[in-house]
Amino acid sequence: MHVIEVEGLSKTFRVKRKEKGMKGSIQAIFKPRTEEIRAVKEVSFTVDEGEMLAFIGPNGAGKSTTIKMLTGILYPDGGNVKVLGIDPTKKRKQLACQIGTVFGQKEQLWTHLTPYDNFRFFGAIYDIPDGEIDRRIKELSEAFELSGFINTPVRNLSLGQRIRCEIAASLIHRPKVLFLDEPTIGLDPVVKENIRSLIRQMNREFHTTIFLTSHDIGDIEKLCRRVIIVNSGQIVLDDSMEHLKFSDASLENIIMKIYQEKGEEARVL
Repeated sequence: MHVIEVEGLSKTFRVKRKEKGMKGSIQAIFKPRTEEIRAVKEVSFTVDEGEMLAFIGPNGAGKSTTIKMLTGILYPDGGNVKVLGIDPTKKRKQLACQIGTVFGQKEQLWTHLTPYDNFRFFGAIYDIPDGEIDRRIKELSEAFELSGFINTPVRNLSLGQRIRCEIAASLIHRPKVLFLDEPTIGLDPVVKENIRSLIRQMNREFHTTIFLTSHDIGDIEKLCRRVIIVNSGQIVLDDSMEHLKFSDASLENIIMKIYQEKGEEARVL
């Protein structure tokens, strides 16, 4: 069963061009020049229920734009999207109740509140009864080993502890699809491995479909069974990890080549 269906997805942005010199600056004030940038170019793919997919590429490749269209934050210029059978452009609120998101560089938790209070807050947003919220918090606390700091204000937690709480918070409403954007960014190798173990456990126990973006090859190789690489708004590779292991060109070499062309670096941890 496909939980994500994308066909011919496209998105173009109009951006202002910066002019050099005083004359150009004056012209830009009264008649700014714009140009079109095609961030996503007729992208098509599907994701099966319970799959763990890596959706990767260098900065500016179209990853974030694609995720924002999948979650209903942005509207596509062309193509069709269905997530859990729902069109994000038409029923974003309905979809939001069935998906979760975790952004490694952006906090969704209120830092002055404890993780426990945050979990209850999110539970209330999703209209979960009090008794059920408490049961789910206990379940997540045990699964993610949060009991030692669940009553500590988020601002006093380490980065690794906060990320664990961010993931737990995204699961309070038991989403069927979880979008993870750089979930291990900035973490040391030991904590990274702990987060990866939690993600594997979450997929195994809750059968949650994982849609992962990361610049860390370790995340990709240790978590995902399939990888899609995008570059300049287009898919350049869509293959299983199992097949790539036995191919002449390793995943690491493919990624390094694409990133080097962009003058960037993929992390190998």
